[in-house]
Amino acid sequence: MEQAFIDNYRYLARYNRWFNQNLFATCGKLSDEERKRERGAFFGSIHNTLNHIVWGDCLWLQRFARQGVAFASLPENLLSLPPGAVHATVLFEDWAALCERRERLDVAIEGWIAEMPQEYPLLTMRYANSKGVQREHPVWKAMTHFFNHQTHHRGQATTLLMQAGVDPGTTDLIALA
Repeated sequence: MEQAFIDNYRYLARYNRWFNQNLFATCGKLSDEERKRERGAFFGSIHNTLNHIVWGDCLWLQRFARQGVAFASLPENLLSLPPGAVHATVLFEDWAALCERRERLDVAIEGWIAEMPQEYPLLTMRYANSKGVQREHPVWKAMTHFFNHQTHHRGQATTLLMQAGVDPGTTDLIALA
């Protein structure tokens, strides 16, 4: 069973990278002004939505890295967040810097899954959520949330792209070769 967990997460990590490469290439066709235009979404703009996904990835990857297994693919300098950063913090105003962090995170996510011990998803994960509430559950539940969180907000970004007149193309998980 553990191998099936790992294989599933490898697939989701590949999908994550593939989708992000396509999404960021599509967003790169917009001007900075268009990416940052307030569009009435939860995080306001495409740019801010993409920043939120990076914030969430860093937060969750920090938590995963603190569960008693050392992962070389998850260095602290890649995952660090500014003091006081919250879900709406814009980590990168500069588009190139945001793209660079996204790319580095996607490589790290694939590396993390590749080096993950088979039993890791079955471990009990303990951490404090963003409100300080202590949480405890199997790692696999948090990993599933981690990948679902990305998908949820990328869906918002693709809607904002369509509103801007840009077709993001195929985004279905099953379309990944």
